[in-house]
Amino acid sequence: MILVYIIIAVAFIDTFSQLPIISPFAVSVGASPLLVGIIIGMYSFSNMLGNILAGIWIDRIGSRRILSLGMLLVGVILFFYSTVSNPYQLLTVRFFHGFAGGFIVPAAFTYLGSRGNREEKGKTMAFSGAGVGIAAIIGPALGAIVSGKLGYEGLFYFVSSVMLAFGVITAIFLKEKSKISTEEMASKPFTFPKLKRLVLAYLSIFLLLYTLGLLTYLLPFKVDELHGKSEITGLLLSFFGLIAISLFILPTNKLFDQWKKTNLMKSGLIVIAIALIFLSISFALWHLFIAMAIYGIGFALIFPSTSASVIEFSKENERGKAFGLFYACFSLGVIFGSFTAGLMPFLPTYQFLIGALFVMTVVIIHSAISRL
Repeated sequence: MILVYIIIAVAFIDTFSQLPIISPFAVSVGASPLLVGIIIGMYSFSNMLGNILAGIWIDRIGSRRILSLGMLLVGVILFFYSTVSNPYQLLTVRFFHGFAGGFIVPAAFTYLGSRGNREEKGKTMAFSGAGVGIAAIIGPALGAIVSGKLGYEGLFYFVSSVMLAFGVITAIFLKEKSKISTEEMASKPFTFPKLKRLVLAYLSIFLLLYTLGLLTYLLPFKVDELHGKSEITGLLLSFFGLIAISLFILPTNKLFDQWKKTNLMKSGLIVIAIALIFLSISFALWHLFIAMAIYGIGFALIFPSTSASVIEFSKENERGKAFGLFYACFSLGVIFGSFTAGLMPFLPTYQFLIGALFVMTVVIIHSAISRL
C-alpha cells in the first residue's frame, strides 16, 4: 500500500512541477497570452478524456496494467517537451501529456480501492490525500529549482526519468487482484441510493476543484491588491496543503470512517464557502493565511469522503469507470473555476463572494438530493 501512495505522489509531482514553468516556457517558444492560456488548459481538457477512457480499460484489463502503462507513456511524452520549437507543437505535446496522465490517477485509486478493509476506506483515502498534498508542496518547488539549475529541458528529462522508473516499478512490484467475488459481481450497482451518493461525491469533488481553480487564478491578484510580494501566493497555497496533510495523517483521519460521508462532504463545502468569504473580506496579508487554513480544513473533509464514497457505492468490476468519471469531474472543476474567474470582469473580492454563493447554492441542492 505504501508503494501506491508513493506512486500517487509521483504522479501529481509530474503535474505540479510544471506549474511554475509552463507559462514562461510557452512564452519562450513564441506563444501569445491567449495561446498560453489555451496551452495551460489543454492538459486538464485532455486529462479529462483520459480519465473517462481509462475507467473503461481499467475494468477490462486491470488497474495495475493501466497504471504502469500511463506512467510509461507520460515518461516518454515528457521527453518531447524538450523538442518543441513553436507553441503549436507545445500544444500538441500538452494534449498527449494530459491524455496519458489521465490514465494514472483513476488506476491508482481503483487499485487502492480493491485493497484493505472496506470499513477503513476513508482512512485509506486520507493517506492518499496526504500523498497529493505532499506533491502539491514539493512539485512547484522542485520545478522551480531544477529548471533554474538545469533549464526547462533538464526538468523535463528529470521528471521523464522518474515516471519511466516508477512505470517499471509498478509493473514489477504491484500485484493485480486475481478475482472478483461472485457476490460482488451479483450485487446491484445502480440502485437509487447508491447512484445518489455517487452523484453527490462527483458534485462535491467538482466544487472543490472549482474553488481551487478560482484560487489559482485570483489569489495572486488578491495578494497584489494587499501589496504583498508574489512569493506569498506560493506560501499561501502550501499553507493550506500543510493543514490538509496534518488532518490526513494525524489521528483525526479516523473521523473519515466514523462520520457519515455525506455529512463530511456537506460540512467540507460549507467550510470552503466560509474560506472564500473570508478571502473576500480580508484586508491584511495575515488574514489570507487564516482563510487558507480554513480552506485546508474544508479540503481535508471533502477529498477522502468523496473518493471513499466512490469505493463504497460502486461495484468492484465497475470501479474503474466510477473513478474515471470521478477524476473527469476533478479536471472539469479546475477548468470551470479558472475559466469563470477569467471571464468575469470583477475584482477578486467580489469573485470570491460569487464563488462562495455558488458553492452554498449547490450545498442546498446537495442537501435536497440527500433527503430523497
